[in-house]
Amino acid sequence: MPQTILEGTSDLSTLLSDRRYMLVCGNSFRHQPLYTQLASNAAVVFGGFSPNPLYEQVLDGIHIFNGNHCDAIVAAGGGSALDVAKCIKLYCHTVALHDEAQALSNTPSEFNFLLQEKSDTGIPLFAIPTTAGTGSESTRHAVIYYQGVKQSISHPSIVPDVAILEPSLLKSLPLYQKKCTMMDALCQAIESTWSVNSTDESKGFARQAITLIRDNWQDYIIKQSDQAAALMLKAANLSGRAINITATTAPHAMSYKLSALHQLPHGHAVAVCLPEVWEYMLAHLDDCADTRGSTYLSDTLASLAVSLSWYRNLMVQLGLASPVATDKAQELPTLVASVNPERLKNNPVKLSKEILTTLYERILH
Repeated sequence: MPQTILEGTSDLSTLLSDRRYMLVCGNSFRHQPLYTQLASNAAVVFGGFSPNPLYEQVLDGIHIFNGNHCDAIVAAGGGSALDVAKCIKLYCHTVALHDEAQALSNTPSEFNFLLQEKSDTGIPLFAIPTTAGTGSESTRHAVIYYQGVKQSISHPSIVPDVAILEPSLLKSLPLYQKKCTMMDALCQAIESTWSVNSTDESKGFARQAITLIRDNWQDYIIKQSDQAAALMLKAANLSGRAINITATTAPHAMSYKLSALHQLPHGHAVAVCLPEVWEYMLAHLDDCADTRGSTYLSDTLASLAVSLSWYRNLMVQLGLASPVATDKAQELPTLVASVNPERLKNNPVKLSKEILTTLYERILH
């Protein structure tokens, strides 16, 4: 069934009536007025997970879900809460979760192979994002960590059945977090535009997202406008719907270890990687990896609703600077080795290890 996207929570009580649901949320959501309403009607509240959710924590959630005989899941929060809820839905009826986890490898594509035979558990999943960033409320993707290794999960059944976009939930976000999550949404939209997997539909979602961010970022970040918050939440959702079709490309692939080494939020790390990849691709269209050809790629890059110079200027205005390396010679090989080749396959220009090294040299100050 197509996903239902609701603007505001006015219909939420009706949707959840007669549901014995588990509320999955982080600590920050407990300070929201909506928490009281949702928690008082929930069969159980589960918040036993970390910012980078662990396999063991998901397993705890599954036991609690099954033990309380729940028949639906409501996820409210940032990416971690939504990721945990998606995994609980995917595995809540399986008895082989432990065996599957034992078979995990360090390669997300191999892990996803384990999921190909999974069928939809049929558990309704309601997603309420509290940041305007990943658009996870409309994607088939989730991340958990097993034995310290990031595992990317992708399955069509974990796209939430209902996404509820409530802009008032963004009011309590710190300004820096607003900037970082907004840039994550913008980067997703830009990357989905040039991805080798792009379609007319994904480009349409991405174009709308980029335009909304371009036209409303100042009202959202500087003026703290309620109307702009609603539009930014819509933009993030559109970027999520775009990336759900295309998956991410090189800037995301390059961002994860950079984020870990320099304690940068994900959106900040992606944002400093993207302009360097963009500039390199503009200068190396002849190395096009998209089967549609270099002319198509050139036209695609030219058709973006923002330019590279506009993007760089935005980063300056937001005060999102590149990290400073303490030992660049030591960091570079670590960063290059961390890049997942599966994600690079989505990039429209080929990037070798030597090129990645050059790009990281430009990113690090």
